[in-house]
Amino acid sequence: MSEPLTGTVALVTGSSSGIGAATARRLAAEGAAVALVARRRDRLDELASTIRAAAGTATVVPADVTQQRQAQDAVEQAVADLGRLDIVVNNAGVMLLGPSLEASTDEWDRMVALNVQGLLYVTHAALPHLVAAGGGAVVCMSSRSAVAPFRGAAGYAAAKAAVLAFAQAVAVEYRADGVRCNAVLPSVIDTPANRAKQPDADWSRWVPPQQVAGVIRFLCGEESAPTSGAAIPVYGRA
Repeated sequence: MSEPLTGTVALVTGSSSGIGAATARRLAAEGAAVALVARRRDRLDELASTIRAAAGTATVVPADVTQQRQAQDAVEQAVADLGRLDIVVNNAGVMLLGPSLEASTDEWDRMVALNVQGLLYVTHAALPHLVAAGGGAVVCMSSRSAVAPFRGAAGYAAAKAAVLAFAQAVAVEYRADGVRCNAVLPSVIDTPANRAKQPDADWSRWVPPQQVAGVIRFLCGEESAPTSGAAIPVYGRA
């Protein structure tokens, strides 16, 4: 019996760690061939080796998706290596915190570049391939802060709200082409970096990357075919 995603090709940005790496492993485990996109080639090579050791298929595509040419080339390389494109997971992002009036323009620019521009560039390059394939799934990584901002997160919340709006616009614009687009809104993710920043927090209330990956996998499969334009809360107990 084949796996549920057998025959599909997925591209996952920000796949060198955290949610991106967990998502790439999950999709590959369920039969998808996965294009791993991030800046750190060493981490991508390690993840690709892990996927291949488990009989999965992965290709490594080092790229800085905030650069339009690199984003375009990454999509084209993924299609050249794996033959088609059915799934795009826009996971690359960054969170910088601080009071609004104290944030530098460089920090705001960085958050917009990685959270919004990278997503725009990748999706722009991927949509013609998804349409040509007769449809597909796009998943965009937003945040709970997009709908419920918290103190010190004005820039991050604004960027992630833009991600949510973009995902919902793509859902409307490409519905007739069979392309569905949804946004995932996590709360606090249980990562080593977050544990180091908040050593006294109750980590059991946070969401492990693997659980977020499970939600993303659902949105990539046929089970979610009627779902598009959704904002999926993945809050755990945080």
